[in-house]
Amino acid sequence: MLASLSSVFSLMLSTLLMMVAFGLQSYVIPVRSVAESWSTLTVSIFATGYTLGFTLSCIVTPKFVLRVGHVRVFTALITLLSIAILMCGLFVDWRAWIFFRAISGFAISGSYLVIESWLNERVTNDNRGLLFSLYLITTMVGTIGGQYLVPLGDPTNTSLFILCGVLFSLALLPTALSSSPMPAPPAQAKFDIPGLFRRSPVAVVGGILAGALSGAWLNLGGVFTQRIGLSTAEGATLLASLLAGSAIMQIPIGRASDRMDRRIVMVACGIVGVISCLAMSASIGSSPAMLYLMAACIGSVLFPIYALNVAHANDLARPNEYVEISSGLMITYGIGTIVGPLMVGPVMDRFGPAALFIVLAVYFALYGGYAAWRILRREQHQGLVAKTDFQATTVMPTPGPDVTSPIAQQADADALISDDTVPLWERSSE
Repeated sequence: MLASLSSVFSLMLSTLLMMVAFGLQSYVIPVRSVAESWSTLTVSIFATGYTLGFTLSCIVTPKFVLRVGHVRVFTALITLLSIAILMCGLFVDWRAWIFFRAISGFAISGSYLVIESWLNERVTNDNRGLLFSLYLITTMVGTIGGQYLVPLGDPTNTSLFILCGVLFSLALLPTALSSSPMPAPPAQAKFDIPGLFRRSPVAVVGGILAGALSGAWLNLGGVFTQRIGLSTAEGATLLASLLAGSAIMQIPIGRASDRMDRRIVMVACGIVGVISCLAMSASIGSSPAMLYLMAACIGSVLFPIYALNVAHANDLARPNEYVEISSGLMITYGIGTIVGPLMVGPVMDRFGPAALFIVLAVYFALYGGYAAWRILRREQHQGLVAKTDFQATTVMPTPGPDVTSPIAQQADADALISDDTVPLWERSSE
């Protein structure tokens, strides 16, 4: 076990530094936007640039990795992250930020792919849970830690932007100097959204809505904290509370969905999300502690629902189809992240910051309501190939093991034994 941990130490250190910079970036951008008196719609527009870049990278980055390898691509992507945030500090113009944020989204998505591909090459069935749990903890701690750097500087000048660029650059060093063998190239991703919808409508619609929810929050949550008058320290705590709620509830939600129809859990998450968002909207003006509690309740379902969609879609697939499904759901998620902020921005400008949670409540209602409708349309086991295990995800869904490990895919395919001839109730593994 110690050998496994030592083999990924440099990778985890690079991930930690990258996520500290990412957390700082994700908070300093909206704080500076409010300081510049930009409208929420304006913030939504350059946030869309970020999500467009993020989605495009899911398609393009694997091709670069196949050509030049993981380390060179990772180096290029981290360099782009540094350049993008430094340019945001140098040219404070929202029109220029659309381009800079698109570069940032492209680079962070590709960096996730490289890191998770690399990590997956180091895990075995015996240590997979431990190492990926360590990875999730690293990303969470890094993101929260980065957000708490904002109160230490002044977002109205270039200091925090420069610090962010330095942290991104530092993230290069552990991986660049590592002597560990390089991972195998990732598998080529294929996309068949119509076919995925025919197989699992609730996963596709849920993926879009999950993207709309997280896209709206991640891009406008910092704006919300500033518009209601929280200090940067209080705003960082509110953002951290939502992430903490997500971290605490991912596994309980996943385990519950492993034991029943996942769509029932989707409905429950939708209900909890609606109630929590409406409570948050009504709590504006209350003590910061109350807002932190409400944020944790929202976070408990906001991020885990994407993993529910993936697990439900995988239930209806054979192992050699996991790559296509994961890739397709990432695209649907990307579509949602593009639409989500654009829908929320004008509403917040018209009705105030509390409108953010009204729109999020609508998204949650659509998510739970559609899952409930699908329960009435199709039985739980109709089309089920195997009940797969729930896998917790990072805050932003990324190409995980199913996408990035051709070795793991081949092993899964080899292990598949004519599921068409074995009744579901006779499969002891299920």
